[in-house]
Amino acid sequence: MTPHTKEKLHGDLPSASSKAASADRKELAAIAFERTRMPMVVTDGRKPDLPIVLANKAFLELTGYAAQEVLGRNCRFLQGPATSPIAVAEIRAAIAGEREVSVEILNYKKSGEQFWNRLHLSPVHGDDGKILYFFGSQIDMTEYRRIEALEASEHRLLMEVDHRSKNVLAIVDSIVRLSNADDPALYAAAIQHRVQALARAHTLLAARGWTNISLEELIRQQVTPFAATRAIFDGPDINMPAPVVQPLALVLHELAVNAAHHGALAVAQGRLSISWKPRPSGAGFYIRWQEVGAPTPPKLAKRGFGTVMSAQWSKSSLKDAFRKSGRTKGCLSTLRSHRQARPAHNGTSAQEK
Repeated sequence: MTPHTKEKLHGDLPSASSKAASADRKELAAIAFERTRMPMVVTDGRKPDLPIVLANKAFLELTGYAAQEVLGRNCRFLQGPATSPIAVAEIRAAIAGEREVSVEILNYKKSGEQFWNRLHLSPVHGDDGKILYFFGSQIDMTEYRRIEALEASEHRLLMEVDHRSKNVLAIVDSIVRLSNADDPALYAAAIQHRVQALARAHTLLAARGWTNISLEELIRQQVTPFAATRAIFDGPDINMPAPVVQPLALVLHELAVNAAHHGALAVAQGRLSISWKPRPSGAGFYIRWQEVGAPTPPKLAKRGFGTVMSAQWSKSSLKDAFRKSGRTKGCLSTLRSHRQARPAHNGTSAQEK
């Protein structure tokens, strides 16, 4: 390969070749080396620091360097801040052991652009068994990595969509099973309103990217359609995890509907006072629902949807205890969630009549 070398070197025989091609195999090998689309380099294994002595056009095009910028240099100039020390150590160990190795390593072009390089390094020995050169071929894996990451992200997204869909369907199933009405039209209306409350919560989740959902925003969303200006909201900014939102939305919806039909909102002077605060441990929150001026709640022959739902979901989705106490001049309910809640950064409170 280099005329000055005293060591004898015979290249590998082609796996398949005609007699005519075999006669010209050295020239054909040089042509293939230069014209192949795979980046390739050869380093001198007898010299300190293994300088590059051959590099093909594809290597120069991949890295962005000119021929005079790579010849005589060690290939480490392709490394950068994010190059894995483990990958570098694996390459060094293979060189020291004069053995083949394939490593995927993050390299850098002359422009500073990163690219994922699948490097295959192979030692070239002379007829006497001594190391002469190292041959390296590269495959740019950047696009493959990007597609792989997209596929992984898509898979996670599909798994998350599947999980969320099952949760929603489970809630809808509970709505259908637990809703009670002797009149088919009232039954249909009750289900429709509960599904609409669920849909409003879903819209809020989607708008916030299914993360950092404001407790105040959810309470206002479910209560304001029934209370208008007859509600007072008070509490610090608290962010909830997504799994809590839809079950809690339906509990709030049921409390608001009951207040409108049988409680404080059913009388002219009645009003709601809703407050919330984080639990002392920082895990979860309290919601205090008070109806001022509400008439005495009627005695029902059986538990309604709201009571059954609250008891069921408080044990599963909300990880919670739901307590409700009737009073002569009002109704007081307390919701307690054990799910992790995060105070918002500004720490302000909201109060409105």
